[in-house]
Formats: sequence, structure tokens, C-alpha cells
Amino acid sequence: MLTIGCHLSTTKGYRAMGETALSIGANTFAFFTRNPRGGKAKDLDMDDVAALRELMAQNDFGPLVAHAPYTYNPCSAKERAREFALEAMAEDLRRMEALPGNYYNFHPGAHVGQGSDAGIQMIVDTLCQVMFEGQQTTVLLETMAGKGTEVGRSFEELALIIEGVADKRPELSAKLGVCLDTCHVNDAGYDIVHDLDGVLDEFDRVVGIERLRAVHINDSKNPCGAHKDRHECIGKGYLGSEEFGGGMQVMQNIVSNGRLRALPFILETPNELAGYAAEIKLLRSLQQ
Repeated sequence: MLTIGCHLSTTKGYRAMGETALSIGANTFAFFTRNPRGGKAKDLDMDDVAALRELMAQNDFGPLVAHAPYTYNPCSAKERAREFALEAMAEDLRRMEALPGNYYNFHPGAHVGQGSDAGIQMIVDTLCQVMFEGQQTTVLLETMAGKGTEVGRSFEELALIIEGVADKRPELSAKLGVCLDTCHVNDAGYDIVHDLDGVLDEFDRVVGIERLRAVHINDSKNPCGAHKDRHECIGKGYLGSEEFGGGMQVMQNIVSNGRLRALPFILETPNELAGYAAEIKLLRSLQQ
């Protein structure tokens, strides 16, 4: 069965997220580790966390894909911004140990004019400090659309980050992977509409397909190579709409591909819960 869910609010607690996921037909979900704008994380209610873990075990949930707030920028030109990213990511990863065996996804950051090489080195340095030997959470670098000075706009940049961590802290390498965002890779210039297998072959050659651990499945408001990062509902954008040159066959190829189908899929489309429930039902019906 397709492992699929969407972003859910932590407002009512951890078990409540699991119950909401079940109510919309999901068997995984994503959540922000703290307010998406950053700031202090709520204290963990360990009874609530344990209740979620029990619910997940009883209902065959796949791995969860927690998401770091967008405000983190470990390669910022501002020292305090880098320090905040380091402090918050380190705390996030310690807290994630309460939910062992899941994923922690983050946007690598933007080098804001310092150059991609400098940005990559700063991200490597941060990961080497916030990750720790024996951690049970896998950290995922997200593929980015390439707007502005984003790092992670190409498979090569992601590979350099992974290689940099492996060189400095080889004991951490196994806990570092990639989340492929379908909107982002499309906007970055990877033609998943017409050549999904070719794109995955390239990912395998550059990064290694074993590093691919999760998928953000989103349609895009933009054509391939636009570098804009604007998500659209499934079937209404350049991936899933025939009007824009895509179609439901594209979405079917994504959820049915042998190298993707067993991964957790997370929807980040502009939807409310009812819309997510409909998209989950649709994508389940497409998987072959």
C-alpha cells in the first residue's frame, strides 16, 4: 500500500496528529518541529509521544517526515542566523529521538551571495555539529527549485554536502539522505514529466539511489526549469494537468515507479484536510 500523508498541525499534540492522519486515509504525515517561523519548541509530552507511537504501530504507519522550519539557514551571511540554525537543528534532532526511526527534513539554505562552495561548506560544518553518533533519526536534504541563491538546486550540490559530511564524520554518513520534492525538481530543470527514469538514473549516478528516502509529491504552477518553487494541487499544474503538458499519467508514474513506490510520500499542496483526503485517495488509486 502507498505510504502517503500530508503536513499536519502539532497544536493538539502528537497522538492527535496520528488520529487526524487516519481520518483522511493517511499512513504517514509531516509536521514542523517547531513554529514554522522558528522560535522556541514546545516541551515534549512523553505520554503523548508514546500514545502516537502506539497508534502508529497498531495502524502500520510508515516513517514520519518531520520538517525543520523554513527560517533555518545554516549558510547565511549573518553569523547569528547560522548560530540559530545550528542551535535549533541540534535541539530538533535530540527531540526527534523520542520518535526513533523517522526522518528530519530540511532546506539546505541560501548562500546569499557568498557562493555555492562557501554555502555547501557551511552546511557540512553545521551537519557535522548537530548530528551525533548513534542517532536514530535520518536527516534528509531536500531537493530545491533553485530560486535566488538556494543551495541544493542540483543533485551535484546535494552530493557535495553528503560527501563533505562523510569525509569529516564518516560515522554519520548512514544517517544522511535526500527528500525529492516533485515541484522543486521540476522547477530546478529536471524533466520528470517526460523522463522520470532518466532523472532517477542521474540521481543514482550523482548521489546514489540508496540515499533517496522520501518524496514530497506536489504539482507545480511553473514549467520545467522556472526556478520559482510554487506548489499546486495534484492535477492542476505542469505535472498533473494535460493542459500544461503533463497529466495523471505523470503522477501515476511517480507513485508506481519501482525506485519510489516504497518511500513515504508527503503532500505539500495548497489544501485543507478535505483536499488532502481527496488527493490521498486519488494517488492511491493510481499506484500500480
